[in-house]
Amino acid sequence: MIILLKNKETLIYDNFQFKCCVGKKGIIRNKIEGDRKTPKGIFKIGNLYFRKDKNKKPLTKLKSIAIKKDMGWCDDKTNKKNYNKLMKINKKIKHEKLYRLDNKYDFMIPILYNTNKRVLGKGSAIFIHLTKDYKGTDGCVALKKQDFLILLKLINPNTKIKII
Repeated sequence: MIILLKNKETLIYDNFQFKCCVGKKGIIRNKIEGDRKTPKGIFKIGNLYFRKDKNKKPLTKLKSIAIKKDMGWCDDKTNKKNYNKLMKINKKIKHEKLYRLDNKYDFMIPILYNTNKRVLGKGSAIFIHLTKDYKGTDGCVALKKQDFLILLKLINPNTKIKII
């Protein structure tokens, strides 16, 4: 089944509709790093990453990985080896910290955009993550925690997300 991002504020899966938010500057087909836009297309999703120190492992068919303090996601468009990949934090490489104080990544699923044949500068660290206020993201899709946990129960490793 497919998670459908129907518009900038509605995520649909099966008979469930969830309020959400996307990139501050909308949705675009030709994403570039730092444009604060959500990429348009159909994408696979990755594993669930979660803060084990703050939450118990949720009920889901996705592989669940506890977020550690040294985990990051490379958004350094000059780093061919690590760009748009999970990495161990290195101060010399630009990255998005996964272990955050603001709770956004207490639960997080990578949207597998620009991951197979990675193109430097085409966009990285595009996730489904948490929001408290539905303010626009830097390119991710965000849901309230309660809705995220419901979605986790419904999806599986073959689920895709369609962003239109």
